[in-house]
Amino acid sequence: PLPLEIKEGYLEIREVSTGKVITVIEILSPTNKQTKEGRKAYLKKREKLLESDTNLIEIDLIRKGDKMPMITNIADTDYRILVVRASRLPKAQLYAFSVRETIPNFTIPLQPEEDEIELNLQNLLVEIYEQAGFDLTLDYTQDPVPNLSLEDRKWLDDFLKQKGIR
Repeated sequence: PLPLEIKEGYLEIREVSTGKVITVIEILSPTNKQTKEGRKAYLKKREKLLESDTNLIEIDLIRKGDKMPMITNIADTDYRILVVRASRLPKAQLYAFSVRETIPNFTIPLQPEEDEIELNLQNLLVEIYEQAGFDLTLDYTQDPVPNLSLEDRKWLDDFLKQKGIR
């Protein structure tokens, strides 16, 4: 057996003239959220980013595993998007939402003097879903993993019945 190498992707927004990283967009993966070594490595990277003058967007669309640490106590939600503007630390914006809610729009921070770009992640993911044909490959008769709360399972069942999927 050979060791398995997993590469974690992320997106960097750089200044064209200098190549300086302005904003990093991280979409948490099961590896950097749920495995001991992966989480440790990601938190080290996150800390390094938070100590720099780079903006950070952290997108957590994984319900399983411990949430990423925050200084203040936040109500437990299914999903989170953290927008950290380096110029406003230690403050940040947190978009916390449930499986029943649409992903909120948020802005991508650039350099302080530049206008931010609004991102509609919900529409982007719907477009990817449709183009990739996920509706043909996903089995909507199966319950999601990890399990939803009883209340959310009922909501999901009603939602899928309305869509004609169940």
